[in-house]
Amino acid sequence: MKQDGDLDSVVRGRIRGLRVARGWSLDDLAGRCYLSPSTLSRIETGHRRISLDQLSVIARALGTTIDQLVEPVGDEDVVIRPRHDEARGVTTWMLGGRDGPHGVTVAKMRVTRPVRRGVDELKVHPGRDWFTVLSGTLTLLLGERTIRVEAGQAAEFSTMIPHAFGAEDGPAEILCVLDHEGQRTHLWQLT
Repeated sequence: MKQDGDLDSVVRGRIRGLRVARGWSLDDLAGRCYLSPSTLSRIETGHRRISLDQLSVIARALGTTIDQLVEPVGDEDVVIRPRHDEARGVTTWMLGGRDGPHGVTVAKMRVTRPVRRGVDELKVHPGRDWFTVLSGTLTLLLGERTIRVEAGQAAEFSTMIPHAFGAEDGPAEILCVLDHEGQRTHLWQLT
């Protein structure tokens, strides 16, 4: 936001937009949030400042949160920019924002580096990891096993088993669902 006024007008527009989308008159919303219709009208038109208390009851009445009413309007919430980790040979697009529902994160990864079997390479952490291979082939080291996961296939495993993965015969793209511990382990350099 360039100015507080920009945010103010965005919030006012969102309040009015949500009210209209629900087919509610000013009287309808006023009855749900215990404010007068004239107060709501002045809030929507910018003729009255919005207090935090008013914003809270209006948000609740509209079935939303204060966070959703004041979230940024830039392209940060729309355009997902890749983050490249040269050392690990991974480019990551965080698709689920910071934390998705139920503490999971969704990420698309392009893996270019082959997997290396070494003590330092295999990771262990609480939880489970899930991924599906979109293109290419991924080699998954899972304990003593070496598992090839090809395009169109998916894998799910306990992350208490030492594990690592890498591309086989060229880049591989995967879509991952990671719990909190998986995010901290696999995406720690990107967050």
